[in-house]
Amino acid sequence: MNGTRIAAVGHYQPAKVLTNEDLAGMVDTSDEWIMSRVGIRTRHIAGPDEPVDELASHAAAKALAAAGLAPDAVDLVVVATSTAIDRSPNTAARVAARLGIPSPAALDVNVVCAGFTHALATADHAVRAGSATRALVIGADKMSEVTDWTDRTTCVLVGDGAGAAVVEGADEPGIGPVLWGSVPEMGHAVRIEGTPPRFAQEGQSVYRWATTQLPAIARKACERAGLAPEELAAVVLHQANLRIIEPLAEKIGAVNAVVARDVTESGNTSAASIPLALSKLVEHGEISTGDPVLLFGFGGNLSYAGQVVRCP
Repeated sequence: MNGTRIAAVGHYQPAKVLTNEDLAGMVDTSDEWIMSRVGIRTRHIAGPDEPVDELASHAAAKALAAAGLAPDAVDLVVVATSTAIDRSPNTAARVAARLGIPSPAALDVNVVCAGFTHALATADHAVRAGSATRALVIGADKMSEVTDWTDRTTCVLVGDGAGAAVVEGADEPGIGPVLWGSVPEMGHAVRIEGTPPRFAQEGQSVYRWATTQLPAIARKACERAGLAPEELAAVVLHQANLRIIEPLAEKIGAVNAVVARDVTESGNTSAASIPLALSKLVEHGEISTGDPVLLFGFGGNLSYAGQVVRCP
């Protein structure tokens, strides 16, 4: 095989929906305040009996079904998450157990909001190197569990969910070379730390970094795939905040692309946001098989990772 491809995608969100009006009854905020600053209307919130691995398993099962595959066709499970409470068993192993995947390599990747694109690159490398045949790559986070619901600057942002992709070998590469890196000295700008762990960020620092430094990096990811930004059919950025997504997408120069704006109805779901938004674009028919799509994650650790993929 000369490369890999995404064979299918799937996503899952909890049933409970938290609106801006609901939040206005919890903290000093309003629908107008939230919409004008972050562009989010609703978010899905998991219950106490819905752990991260359950969210991940639902999305993964849908991706497998879309690919027409049984669980035993998978020999690598990579889960991107930063909200797994337990250290062991890891989330990937729990997903494998829930789905009945026999003896896979199972690993978690914690790169926060850039987790899925890092995990996708890891699976791409493993399959191309011959150490795996077919991989489940999942982004899943339960941000509600690490949120201070009295802090109006952060609680209005977050949502819970999961998205998954099946990655397998292909004669023609359908996953482009990854461009990844970080700004570790600025890692404090986005944090999930403490006991119990709590999400916090320096919003203005993240906004300036995302809108001034990342456009050039995202364009380089397109160059590595041999494409100009105007050739992209879609751009799926980490769904951090509509006020970051829109200027970043514009500065990338993908003038003919559909820009994913799932953040409006799902909030910031961290590592889940990119596969969740990608799966919805596919489900709604907004992109077609073979279309070039830029995936670009950024955020926690001030890490970033992006690659151009072909729509399954």
